[in-house]
Amino acid sequence: MKNVLNIVNENDEIIGQETREKIHKSGLLHREIHIYFITPNKEIIFQHRAKDKDTFPNLLDATVGGHVEIGDSYEQTAIKETEEETGIKIKANDLIFISKVKIYSEDKMSKTINNVFRFQYAYVYRGNVQDLKIEPEEISGFEVWPLDKLARLTDDEKKKFIPRVLRFVTTELRNFIENLRINYES
Repeated sequence: MKNVLNIVNENDEIIGQETREKIHKSGLLHREIHIYFITPNKEIIFQHRAKDKDTFPNLLDATVGGHVEIGDSYEQTAIKETEEETGIKIKANDLIFISKVKIYSEDKMSKTINNVFRFQYAYVYRGNVQDLKIEPEEISGFEVWPLDKLARLTDDEKKKFIPRVLRFVTTELRNFIENLRINYES
């Protein structure tokens, strides 16, 4: 049942199940998570999506992303997806909750619709980006971008990102990081 996901209503209550493919073709409301790895130097690590992904292929995305599978919570999904997509084992208290948003976006290239409730988290990553494990069928690699550079991207650089992700990191996530009261060094 890996490719079957819960469908939810506007109150984020489960109302049914459908295949991932049909959910994205029909724009059915479902659940997913994003985690943004932040370095002690206030850089963001982005995942470079594989060229054959069904949504937003070959673009930069959150460090970790995934659909909430049947029977899992947002938090359980975040922990599981982090290990699957980066090789890093985290605990629930490592996640820093940023926001829960409802997003509707259409990918004109793949003709798919992503209609989701998304929990967005930050995680302070103190390791080296080269140590992150790449899940080849999902990701072609990781890229590190300084927070300051993200505010001054050229038009060509902007095209490398999923537009919604770029808007989030240059506004809400930037403000969140600048106001984050944690010790990045420990």
